Amino acid sequence: MLERFVERLLYGSRWLLAPIYLGLALVLVAIGVKFFQEIYHLLTHLLEMTESNMVLLILGLIDLSLVGSLVVMVMFSGYENFVSQIDIEEGDDKLAWLGKLDAGTLKLKLAASIVAISSIHLLQEFVNIPHVPSEQLMWYVIIHLTFVVSALLLGLLDRMSFASHRDHGKDH
Repeated sequence: MLERFVERLLYGSRWLLAPIYLGLALVLVAIGVKFFQEIYHLLTHLLEMTESNMVLLILGLIDLSLVGSLVVMVMFSGYENFVSQIDIEEGDDKLAWLGKLDAGTLKLKLAASIVAISSIHLLQEFVNIPHVPSEQLMWYVIIHLTFVVSALLLGLLDRMSFASHRDHGKDH
């Protein structure tokens, strides 16, 4: 009886994650505000802005959109994997990947998104290369390559770990 109580309590405690996922929705609002603030800055300074500054600002907008997409992915798949299934009506606009991302796949998608975000940041630094000290640029490249290698290793480990499960599923 005590064991059953403890198990139900532990299982129910997953709902403590729900406010965290709601908090991520607020993060999306903050990203949206910053995105449109940058769009406003772009449009109001477009004629006096140099091409390289405009490219930097656009790369920043792309970066914000990738971060927003990353937040959505973590928010929905985390909620579905750890709290509760999201019930969407058939007629509603359901995301194709909803309910299909397990924790391993989510990690791979997160790693790929981090590499993309890091790539954009690195590209911003290269556009601004005359103003970036060589040592700082070297560290940006090293950090980016660390993200790339980490993502590749995560993918390789996932492939090795779940190869037998995938092969087994093909037989049936």
